Amino acid sequence: MPKQLLPIANKPMSQYCIEVLRESGIKEIAIIIGGDNSHKVREYYGDGKLFDVRLTYIYQDQPKGISHAVSLCQEFIQNEKFIVFLGDNILKKNISEFKENFEKSNSDATILLCKVDNPTQFGIADIEGNVIKEIMEKPKNPPSNFAVIGIYFLSPIIFDIIKKLKPSWRNELEITDALQMLLVENGKIHYETVTEFWKDTGTPHDILNANKAILEDMEPYFHGTVEGDIIQSGNIMVDEDSILDKDVQIIGPVIIGKNCRIRSGSCIGPNVSIGDNCDISNTNIDNSIIMSNCKIEENKKISNSIIAYNSQILSKENTDVQYFLGEDSKISK
Repeated sequence: MPKQLLPIANKPMSQYCIEVLRESGIKEIAIIIGGDNSHKVREYYGDGKLFDVRLTYIYQDQPKGISHAVSLCQEFIQNEKFIVFLGDNILKKNISEFKENFEKSNSDATILLCKVDNPTQFGIADIEGNVIKEIMEKPKNPPSNFAVIGIYFLSPIIFDIIKKLKPSWRNELEITDALQMLLVENGKIHYETVTEFWKDTGTPHDILNANKAILEDMEPYFHGTVEGDIIQSGNIMVDEDSILDKDVQIIGPVIIGKNCRIRSGSCIGPNVSIGDNCDISNTNIDNSIIMSNCKIEENKKISNSIIAYNSQILSKENTDVQYFLGEDSKISK
């Protein structure tokens, strides 16, 4: 499936982006789609009415870079200022203030920066005296630890800049190159810093950390059924028609979707998301994402795992295991 539909706390990661945009007052949104199974994005979001936004879909035939994707939107944007929000970013902050500041300013662009521990893995801004001196993509020797996060406030001048770009070593038109060229041509680029939770979900480790952070912030609810005595603690969310058998232990934060069965002998949590229609028996699971329509039984412990839709794990493992499984996987012994 498209990565941007991968669920975090039982909601596609890109939906968090759409909600942040909507909460800032932006309801006209274009989604760039392309590649295998991109139709699933359109199928999930439709015309946007269910999410209180209006969606337009723009097709990118090959992954030619963020700047290339932006260039495809010129007709959609026309002559207005706009925001680019990468669909695999999780930001736990309202961006209304950033948006309003940009609208009032004479800046050609505003970028959001966040201090990171691993700056070689990100686009980095070199700042001197509150002024951006240079923007570079994944430098070997970073001049700062201010990462350029995947949210860009841009003006239409960026389309002229992109037309001058040459592909990078990845054969892509890089957004960092476009911003750097804008700087060189005396464009005005402002920056804002983000201190709240932000996560680029570039690795399974990042995805699981984002899942943990979202779960910790959710309001608990319990709409399911308990069949006997269970042990529960922490932040727990259980949806309709889900059943927890006796002798089950739930250690929050945990979210369990609709129509699930957690059978006796199972221990779920902490930091676990379980999608709809899952059946889990006599298994310990922590720090993991289990997507919908999965069946797992007789495992000693599953940790730090991502298990995709319609998977079955019937292996009766007696040791701790870690899985990264694609859709329709089956493991049995």
